[in-house]
Amino acid sequence: MARHTFGTMSLSAGIPIESIAKMMGHASIASTQIYAQVTDNKISEDMDRLIRKYQKEKAI
Repeated sequence: MARHTFGTMSLSAGIPIESIAKMMGHASIASTQIYAQVTDNKISEDMDRLIRKYQKEKAI
Protein backbone atom coordinates (compact mmCIF):
# COMPACT_ATOMS: atom_id res chain seq x y z
CA MET A 1 0.00 0.00 0.00
CA ALA A 2 2.80 2.45 0.80
CA ARG A 3 4.23 2.13 -2.72
CA HIS A 4 0.85 2.98 -4.24
CA THR A 5 0.47 5.96 -1.92
CA PHE A 6 3.98 7.21 -2.65
CA GLY A 7 3.56 6.84 -6.41
CA THR A 8 0.14 8.49 -6.53
CA MET A 9 1.03 11.34 -4.16
CA SER A 10 4.28 12.05 -6.05
CA LEU A 11 2.47 12.15 -9.37
CA SER A 12 -0.23 14.42 -7.90
CA ALA A 13 2.53 16.73 -6.64
CA GLY A 14 3.69 17.23 -10.21
CA ILE A 15 6.79 15.05 -10.10
CA PRO A 16 7.48 13.57 -13.55
CA ILE A 17 6.78 9.85 -13.80
CA GLU A 18 10.34 9.30 -15.01
CA SER A 19 11.66 10.67 -11.71
CA ILE A 20 9.16 8.64 -9.70
CA ALA A 21 10.29 5.49 -11.54
CA LYS A 22 13.90 6.16 -10.54
CA MET A 23 12.91 6.91 -6.93
CA MET A 24 11.00 3.64 -6.75
CA GLY A 25 13.84 1.66 -8.34
CA HIS A 26 11.91 0.74 -11.48
CA ALA A 27 13.71 0.11 -14.77
CA SER A 28 10.43 0.52 -16.66
CA ILE A 29 7.90 3.34 -16.48
CA ALA A 30 5.23 0.69 -17.06
CA SER A 31 6.04 -0.70 -13.61
CA THR A 32 5.65 2.75 -12.08
CA GLN A 33 2.29 3.26 -13.78
CA ILE A 34 0.93 0.35 -11.75
CA TYR A 35 1.67 2.27 -8.53
CA ALA A 36 1.23 5.90 -9.61
CA GLN A 37 -2.44 6.45 -10.43
CA VAL A 38 -3.74 9.70 -11.89
CA THR A 39 -6.45 11.03 -9.58
CA ASP A 40 -9.56 12.90 -10.69
CA ASN A 41 -8.27 15.91 -8.76
CA LYS A 42 -4.97 15.84 -10.71
CA ILE A 43 -6.85 15.66 -14.01
CA SER A 44 -9.00 18.63 -12.98
CA GLU A 45 -5.94 20.67 -11.93
CA ASP A 46 -4.13 19.87 -15.18
CA MET A 47 -7.19 20.80 -17.24
CA ASP A 48 -7.55 24.12 -15.38
CA ARG A 49 -3.87 24.87 -15.99
CA LEU A 50 -4.26 24.09 -19.69
CA ILE A 51 -7.31 26.35 -20.00
CA ARG A 52 -5.49 29.22 -18.24
CA LYS A 53 -2.50 28.78 -20.54
CA TYR A 54 -4.60 28.99 -23.69
CA GLN A 55 -6.62 31.93 -22.37
CA LYS A 56 -3.40 33.77 -21.58
CA GLU A 57 -1.97 33.06 -25.04
CA LYS A 58 -5.24 34.12 -26.69
CA ALA A 59 -5.13 37.45 -24.81
CA ILE A 60 -1.70 38.27 -26.23
